[in-house]
Amino acid sequence: MPARPTVSEPRRDEIMTTAKNVFARNGFDATTIADVAKEAGLPFDLVYQYFDSKDALFDALIAGQEYALRTHVAVALASSGASFGYAEAPFRATLRAMLEFFDADRAATKLLFRDAYTKNNRFAERLSGVYGRFTDDIENLIVAAQKRGDVVAAPPQWVAHTLTVLIGQIAHRRITADDGLTAAEAADFIVSLVMKGLRPD
Repeated sequence: MPARPTVSEPRRDEIMTTAKNVFARNGFDATTIADVAKEAGLPFDLVYQYFDSKDALFDALIAGQEYALRTHVAVALASSGASFGYAEAPFRATLRAMLEFFDADRAATKLLFRDAYTKNNRFAERLSGVYGRFTDDIENLIVAAQKRGDVVAAPPQWVAHTLTVLIGQIAHRRITADDGLTAAEAADFIVSLVMKGLRPD
């Protein structure tokens, strides 16, 4: 039996980049490995040398996007000098970094948000893991903020879920409509809404 070809990391990255664009354009259900191979200009069987199935490719893609987003936010926070927490400055820096990340990579945004309500259980399970970890992060911040008296006393999981949905809806809107707002302006709106509500100053 012939030996399996050596895996090339640059080739794997090339396949994942192409797959991200194809999934973003076609949606999870309508995408096949053949679509990815064709767009990448690669033989069909070569993609299978790197990923055993569409699910395996999608899993790797989602994990990569989540890691890239978390890294981008961490770097932005470090650059801003704000400590991670629910105080206004780090919250604003975090949101700006997230929205800038999505603005810079519309395919990633479509991948994470466009099909978020699909009835495909496999797709939904993979995304729910990303959303769950993000919601858990926010919940930890809410608990700390409530102890400091910075946030109203309410079930922290409810507050975290509400913020997660709000952020996701705004990120999704930014890929479907042009409101003329920069990522910083959109982040400022969310911060103002969360910290002050809809009342004018």
